This record gives sequence, C-alpha cells and structure tokens, in this order.
Amino acid sequence: MTGLFLEPAGRALRRCTVSARLLGAAILLSCTHARADWQQLRALESGGAVVTAAALDLESGAMIEQLNAGTRLTPASLTKLAVAATALDVWPADKTFETRLLAAGPLRGGHIAGDLYLHGTGDSTFDHLALWSLAAQLKGAGVIAVDGRLVIDTAPFGPLGCETKDRCDALQHSSTAYNAPLSAVAVDYGNWCVDIRPTVPGSAAVVSTCGMERAPIQVEGGIKTVGPTARPTFWVDRVTTPAGEVLRAGGDVPVGNVVSVYRAMSDPALGTGLLLREVLHEIGIPVVGSVDVVHTPPPASAYTLAQNEGLSLKEQLGRMLRFSNNYVADMLTLNLAATERSQAPGQLSDAARSLSDFMVRIKSGGGTKTGAPPLFSGSGLTPENELSADDLVTLLAAQYRNTRNFPAFYGGLVVPRQAPFQFLRVGSPAWLDRVALKTGTMDDPHSVCGIAGYLRKKDGGWIAFAAIVNGGPRMHHVPLYKAMEAARADIDSLLARY
Repeated sequence: MTGLFLEPAGRALRRCTVSARLLGAAILLSCTHARADWQQLRALESGGAVVTAAALDLESGAMIEQLNAGTRLTPASLTKLAVAATALDVWPADKTFETRLLAAGPLRGGHIAGDLYLHGTGDSTFDHLALWSLAAQLKGAGVIAVDGRLVIDTAPFGPLGCETKDRCDALQHSSTAYNAPLSAVAVDYGNWCVDIRPTVPGSAAVVSTCGMERAPIQVEGGIKTVGPTARPTFWVDRVTTPAGEVLRAGGDVPVGNVVSVYRAMSDPALGTGLLLREVLHEIGIPVVGSVDVVHTPPPASAYTLAQNEGLSLKEQLGRMLRFSNNYVADMLTLNLAATERSQAPGQLSDAARSLSDFMVRIKSGGGTKTGAPPLFSGSGLTPENELSADDLVTLLAAQYRNTRNFPAFYGGLVVPRQAPFQFLRVGSPAWLDRVALKTGTMDDPHSVCGIAGYLRKKDGGWIAFAAIVNGGPRMHHVPLYKAMEAARADIDSLLARY
C-alpha cells in the first residue's frame, strides 16, 4: 500500500512505499529518500525572498506540500479569487447590473421639459457602445431635445475618494488604464477610449474618443501619420487642468488600421456624462443644460426612457480573472457590500470587509490561521492586503466542493497554453495543459508574484495550490521571471508525481 506522511512545516515530506507479502514471517519494506517541499521556492527564500506555498489534495483533503503555509503576504491580484468566490456566494452566475436614462420632466413635442438622469447600479462593464444604445432608445421614444440638464447620478455609492496611490495619482495624470478612480456610473472601466486614425503619410492622424466624430474634451498636440514600415512612437496622456481634463498626444503612427488606447479619467462620472452628451448631440438630441454629477437618487417622479443591462456576473468574473481587471474587481466589491448591508459603503476599504468575512466563513475553524485576513480592496492594488497559501487553498477547496458555483468560478481561470500573457505560455506540456490558475504581480512598495489555482492529476483527480513570493528585507525586489521559474518548477514537480 502507499501512504503520505505529512510532518510539521519546515521539515521534509516523506513518501514511503510499503510492500508486504507474507511468506512465513518475511516482510519487504522500501522507502524513498526524504524530499523537501517546494524546493525551488525554498531556495528563493534562502536568498532573501519571503514565501508562502501549499498544495492540497482535493480528494483526500491532505495537505501534500507546504512552505510557511499560514504566513500571510501581499497577494496582489490573487485577491480577485476572493471577489469571485464571494460574488458567486451572494448572486447567481447570471446576475446583471442595469444602467438607465430617466426623464425628470414631461415629454412635450419631443422635448424633455426637465432634466435627463443617467442612473447606474455599479455596472463595471458599461462601455461607449452602450451609450449609443441608450441614445438610440431615447430617439426611438420620440425625444428630440433635452431642455434641462444631463445629470449623472452616482447613487448607490455616492462620492468615493481614492484609497490607493495609483488611483490618487490618476486624479492629476494618467498614461495607462488600470488606475481609474471608482464610480457607480463609469464608461469603459472609467477610461477615455481614444481612437487614433491614421490618414496619409505626412499628415496628422485624427485623434478622437472611440466611435465618435469628436472628443468631448480638449485634445492638445497631434500625432503624425508615417509610412507603413515606420516604427510607431505615438503617445497619449490624460492630464487634469483647472479647466478640466485634457488629452495630450504626440509621436508617429504608421498608416494602417485605427489604433485604440485607454487612459484613466480623473472623474469617471463626469467623463461619462460628457461622452453621453456628445453621443446625444451626434444622434440629433441636443442637451440645453449643463452636465452635472449628483450623489442622490433621481426624483421619485422620474420615469425610464432607456435602459442597458451589463454583462452577466460569470462574464464579468471571466474578464476580472483572465485579464486581471482591477475595475471589475473593485466595483463588484462595492456592490457586494451594498447588497449585504442594504446601504452604500463609504469607501472601498470598508466594502472589502465583505471579502474578509467570507474568508472567515469558509475556514470553518480549519486551516493554519483562522483569523480574518486583512483585505482593503478586491483588486489587490492595496499592498496592505494579506493572504496566506493556506487561505487560498481553503478558498479553492471550498469552491471545488460547491457544485453550484464551481463551473463559473473555474471557468474564469487561465490555462497557461491559452493565457493572454506570454510569461505564462512557457513550460512543460503538463504545465501548459493540466493547470488552471490566477496570477498576481506587483512592484511597489515591494515585489509580489503569486499563483493559485488547480492542478489536474494524471488519474483525473484535483489538487489546489497557491504560492506567493514577496520581496523581503534582504531581497526587496525578486525579479518576476525568477519567482515564476521557481513556482513553475515546483508545480512541475507536483505534476510529475501526480
């Protein structure tokens, strides 16, 4: 028979094969040499990295390998696994979030004699195409003009301040998309979607917001169209000035297809309103009044003229996990808190307590450390988040055993061979095809590289695994390739054995 004997953390895991055949009194006993758990990660640890790792057999419930399994470290985007599990615990997989246009005045001769409200419920997948859908519905309802204001209503969340350095910095400047501030109403994950349309070599490219004739905010500078073999050097930044947000652009773009880039808005609710006003103008519905942002619900007398349903929860989870979308993660976290408490969360860090509470519930008294893990965001952008390998494999095991939620949860994970990121698409055939996982990486204030997910055994069984590598006092920055190579090598070792 074959047995696995797990010794205390820090000691070797011994696997002994005992073959007994009774021939009179003769017994044959053979044992392999001792083997250290997570050998490559242990080597990184000896060089100054801080590591937590665990592998749990989901059929037997045995922890087959562990290294500091109860030590909580910064997990970065591995936090999104907690968001996915909590969301599926609260809502069905086909849950959607709605955004509506409501008139706060009578419709007379095609004119709305009052304000037009855009009211959202935290749909993180609301995009610029949805703006056109709402505008078309409004035109179909016979509206030809809005005599009042265009009001963007951010209830149920109200004003949300920035709580991470990245999002606070984005209030003034952004040259990327991941750091958009949060809002109950936001388009394209809180970003300006910018189209760069090459013309002819030597002439200026057309720079506008996606799908529109013109941008609703000022565009400074210009991008030059160059020949098809030239190197692209274009850049687009979003800056906040006393007069409002501005897109600044420069460099060269080769002749060819339209290129789209995304830049975080400093005020997603206001930016969405400006885009909607431009869409309404281009479809032939002028808005006479200003674009204003409020944090209270529309008047009780307001009536719906157009509505848009966002992607289902399972599709949102797929985007969040596969592409590590921070905006989806944190908007779901806010929505979870609002649903569970029946009131708007004041801040993201307050809302994230719903994730910590869920982690406590699934522990059920087991695991290496049962206290609530400190979580302050769903995205993992907050370096103060902490999870251990034990926390993560416990969560993965709970999802595996939940027959209702497991398909949607597992479906969001990435199989390395099909991963959108190159650093995952290298390794052995077993790594590429028998693993489904989520990654988490961060550079500041210390390096983070984490992986967690499921491993399919050769016999069709399952193993849940998690490994997080943080920079430590002796090695502040562990290169991503080194951490990934070590984790992949140790997973390969498991794949070879099981």
